[in-house]
Amino acid sequence: MYDDDVLQCFLDNQEQLFPERVAETLEEAEDFLEECMAVVVDSAHEVWEYFDEQGVDMEGADEDEILSADEVFDIGDGRYLIVEA
Repeated sequence: MYDDDVLQCFLDNQEQLFPERVAETLEEAEDFLEECMAVVVDSAHEVWEYFDEQGVDMEGADEDEILSADEVFDIGDGRYLIVEA
């Protein structure tokens, strides 16, 4: 479900969301993301839609604020990983 780019992005940046590392290998990262039901979306607009569908209050927030949320990981190819912890 998660390709290597997604898994590596999470491994490299997981401490933006968690105080300590939760995964050390690609396999551990995949298991963790599956358990959390993390979502990969194809654009910044879809990040916004995801939070809206989840009922997150985004009143007054702009796109940069949403994309800099701790649970949003920029994969680097236009996609974003959203991890609900």
